[in-house]
Amino acid sequence: MKVLEAVNSWRRNTVVVGNDLWHADSNHLTQQQLEHRRARNIGYQALLFAAAFLVLLAIILIKSQTTTASDVDGVLLVYTFFVTIFQLSRLVASLFYTASYERALSAHEAHQEPFTPAISFVIPAYNEEKEIARTIRNCYLSHYPPEKTEVIVINDASTDGTRDEIVKMKQLYPQLVFVDWVTNKGKRHGMAEGFRRASGELVIQLDSDSRIDPRDIHNVVEPFRNPRVGAVSYHTEPVNADANILTRMQAAYYFLSFRILKAAESTFRMVFCCSGCASAYRREMILPLLDDWLKETFLGLPVTWGDDRSITNRVIQLGYETMYSSSVRAYTIVPTTLKQFIKQQIRWKKGWFVNSIFASKFIIKRDPFVAFTYFFPLMIVTIMTPVMASRAFIYTPLVHGFSSTLYYMLGVFAVAALFLIFYRLYARENPYYPYVFLWACLNMIVLSYMLFVALVTIQNRGWGTRETHTKPQPTA
Repeated sequence: MKVLEAVNSWRRNTVVVGNDLWHADSNHLTQQQLEHRRARNIGYQALLFAAAFLVLLAIILIKSQTTTASDVDGVLLVYTFFVTIFQLSRLVASLFYTASYERALSAHEAHQEPFTPAISFVIPAYNEEKEIARTIRNCYLSHYPPEKTEVIVINDASTDGTRDEIVKMKQLYPQLVFVDWVTNKGKRHGMAEGFRRASGELVIQLDSDSRIDPRDIHNVVEPFRNPRVGAVSYHTEPVNADANILTRMQAAYYFLSFRILKAAESTFRMVFCCSGCASAYRREMILPLLDDWLKETFLGLPVTWGDDRSITNRVIQLGYETMYSSSVRAYTIVPTTLKQFIKQQIRWKKGWFVNSIFASKFIIKRDPFVAFTYFFPLMIVTIMTPVMASRAFIYTPLVHGFSSTLYYMLGVFAVAALFLIFYRLYARENPYYPYVFLWACLNMIVLSYMLFVALVTIQNRGWGTRETHTKPQPTA
């Protein structure tokens, strides 16, 4: 909680001026001082763009050097060129995120009128006795009209003290809607139950260990002024980022994942996964989808992972826009051990694979441009990554020598350096940017192969970190 308190303290003392973050005392500066700060900020951004250009030049030189090598692995070369171009396209797309977001908000005629639709927080919980009370309390601290705020918690037959903690919260907040199951049904059924019981126009889906900054709730609803917006994912950061090196690496990855990768998708109003940590949906739009969503199967068995990605795909299929909002800060707990982390990554890979197959059936019709410039290239890159990583570190050194592998590694770190520069451009105050390189190393050496593991174990429908979810029960 110290990290969250520190972040909140910083946010209380900052205001937004243009595209920059300033301390609140900047209101007391003279116009000349403000102009000086603004010019300094422009200079800093120019320096970052110059650095990005130099890194891009280095990438080109690395690739050109590879092409002139006497014994080059041509397949690996073509792949690295393709991946580099694809990653650069995502960085460029993220530059247009803010303009796209503002256009979405201004698309509705009543943009300036007060907008306070009724909201319902839905929190499925399983064995979260340490965090569930904080999550519930945080919802009731939201800076939003209390009469328009509803909180629904589903205890999915927890075996620890989760139920007791929810009961305590029920005593403190009698209006809390408490669903207590004696049979474990799985997170997807818990989410569906929450949607069906919700009375709010908008449903804010939270993981039981996640929460949204209470002061940002008005920003939560803003994108929904536009009737074409069906779901929004909010910027999420690990609250336990300083636990160890692994959590710091995840903090760096979370920032890249949301502010660059999801922002790039949001530029085209098509975020393919509104994160389960903190996202919002139009309730009336989701209700007709629930039965089909609950019955989802793959290779004859129920799908027990990728719930957030699956429901987002159905929103996109209906023709609604899905977005990312950087103006809402959410916080979650990330794995602190390598074992937990690997299990989570395997579960995420399974969810990505199954839902990518599902989305591929309608994405061309939905948006051909996004399909051919982003969706299918991403599928190719993700599927080929473990194959090419194996080639780079096993086949290539034996057949072509280590030089091609070295250029492959330099290319990976050069692209990571480019992402780091954009990281600094978007969030100068974020302290985890140095861990981008460690994340790139972990991804190259370990995570690249997790898709192999996910596909080999695809018929194991266990939750991974929640073993009792191996056999989801039907809805009562």
